[in-house]
Amino acid sequence: MRNYTTWNRNSQNGESGTSTKWDTVYTYAQRDIRSLKSRLTLGDSTTPSDIFDSIPFRGGQLASDDDMLPESLRGYAPVVRGIARTHAQVTIRQNGYIIYQTYVSPGSFEITDMYPTGGSGDLYVTIKESDGSEQFLVVPYASVPVLQREGRLKYAMTTGVYRAYDNGIDKTPLAAGTAIYGLPAGYTVYGGGQFSNRYQALALGIGKNLGSIGALSTDITQAWSQQKNRPREEGQSWRIRYSKNLVQTGTNFTFAGYRYATSGYWDMQDVLNTWRDGRRYVMPERRRNRAELTVSQNLFQILGNLALSAIVEDYWDTNKRTESYSASYNGSYKGISFGLSYSYNIHSAERYGQRSGRIYDRDGLFALTMSIPLEKLFGGHPTYVSYMMNTSKQGNTTNNLSLGGTLLADNNLSWSVMQGYGSQGQGSNSGINADWRASYAETLVGYARDRYSERVNYGLQGGIVAHRNGLTFSQPLGETMALIAAPGAQNVAVLGQSGVKTDRFGYTVVPYLSPYRKNDLTLNTETLADDAELALATQTVIPTRGALVKASYETSLGKRVLMTLRKRNGASVPFGATVIVPASPTPKSFIVGDGGQVYLTGLKDAGQLEVSWSHDPDGRCRVSYSLTQSASGSSTLMHSVYSRSMTI
Repeated sequence: MRNYTTWNRNSQNGESGTSTKWDTVYTYAQRDIRSLKSRLTLGDSTTPSDIFDSIPFRGGQLASDDDMLPESLRGYAPVVRGIARTHAQVTIRQNGYIIYQTYVSPGSFEITDMYPTGGSGDLYVTIKESDGSEQFLVVPYASVPVLQREGRLKYAMTTGVYRAYDNGIDKTPLAAGTAIYGLPAGYTVYGGGQFSNRYQALALGIGKNLGSIGALSTDITQAWSQQKNRPREEGQSWRIRYSKNLVQTGTNFTFAGYRYATSGYWDMQDVLNTWRDGRRYVMPERRRNRAELTVSQNLFQILGNLALSAIVEDYWDTNKRTESYSASYNGSYKGISFGLSYSYNIHSAERYGQRSGRIYDRDGLFALTMSIPLEKLFGGHPTYVSYMMNTSKQGNTTNNLSLGGTLLADNNLSWSVMQGYGSQGQGSNSGINADWRASYAETLVGYARDRYSERVNYGLQGGIVAHRNGLTFSQPLGETMALIAAPGAQNVAVLGQSGVKTDRFGYTVVPYLSPYRKNDLTLNTETLADDAELALATQTVIPTRGALVKASYETSLGKRVLMTLRKRNGASVPFGATVIVPASPTPKSFIVGDGGQVYLTGLKDAGQLEVSWSHDPDGRCRVSYSLTQSASGSSTLMHSVYSRSMTI
């Protein structure tokens, strides 16, 4: 059972009052159906986007989960790139919901850490500059062809009601289903349907592995729709997708073309959004053609990577046309990384009231970045100095110099300072940011200043896990997690997890695990206290998606002692004898080595030991010991005891 809720508190410089808002993005319960390699979802989710555009719903869904398959049988997550002219707020929306929000410094930026919300489709990006101006970007979801292995069936069945981002829109009952099946000879057939009393659509397609030529898929969708206060319409949409990866040259080529064959074609979400309260819903302009092309080229291992992309769209019943072209190059040399990028956008439309003559809005942005490592100056901690420059076709140019890196033993304190300058009256700008990933939470703080405003950003995020042994506070929780249980072993670090340490009871949470895969969780024994010992430092867990699994570690609390055991006559206890600490909560055996020496852990200051080296009555004894205080300064105590034989 999961609930994703966000709380936003906004106040603008020069405005009175502060607004706060709670938004529940998703609430749902999930269970794996292992025999079907599928997952059952009850609550809020979205339909898959393999064939139709994703639709948010509240109800139930049974769908294949590719992560349950072996590595050799399994997708794609879009990366958001842009260029900010000033200190800016970046907001990303999907299906009307805000799924990501952050602040960026002037210059080019790249967002790769969006938490998956379960949906897909175009991402609508808003870059709000400090002067109040806004840039709008659309990041397309250009999927590769939906090819499946021979005999593999990928499916989804959904029923429920439409869950719009706006409460004024009707909760229209709907149902949907898709199926993709792999056939012999590299063919894949797929199809599906979307159904409600206001919209129906059927789709059918085929894909083919063309070997050295690449992979291709094509499909057709027929839709019937009934918008509010409009006559019933029907239309068709054709789509073709192509992908080719040239391993020998390191080239990847992807093309997606869409042809909305008739002006009566609408997506399901567009139609259902018209059924709302008294307010009028403005329908989006109807696309007629859309083409997406992306090409990436690895320039050998030392020369970096080159990427090209183009998006072109036109629309029915208007001469409006949008074009977007971009090129980027990224490389590195002896630890110095650098990049160049250029984007060119054209928006054309009819002059108001005229079908002749057009208005063109053209803009080009060029960016240069460079980063130089400075670890040697900061005690080996990752540190870098970066320079960023960007300039637009209108002549706006900004230059920014920043210094940043990580600190502390686990490199869990990230920091950066920045100073920049902009032309055409933008003036200087500066900022400082810090992000501390502590054991119990993550704290963020920042300050930014430019000609238009001053802004202080601060945040605290974390998680709380309730279990039979109490409450454990942690860093922000991921989808799949592990509860570390090492009772009594406090302040012990988890290898590979920045800032994650056990609390005073010996518990902590590892927030991000790979579902259906082996995850090795290792405690750093170098951070153990002198009176703590682990039987095994590594535990392996294989969680299901969304699960919280427990990784238990056997701990021994007490002194560590290298003890010499001798009989009453002075002879050493035989090699291979076993020693048990009967007072231990979980008694375990220790083996005696040469000269009667045995390494014992978890001992109290005084107690008894049970020693056994044969089945004869004289082959067992009980030893009383009392550890001296003179050796208390050492992590391992040296102690000798003499015993008298007695039958146990």
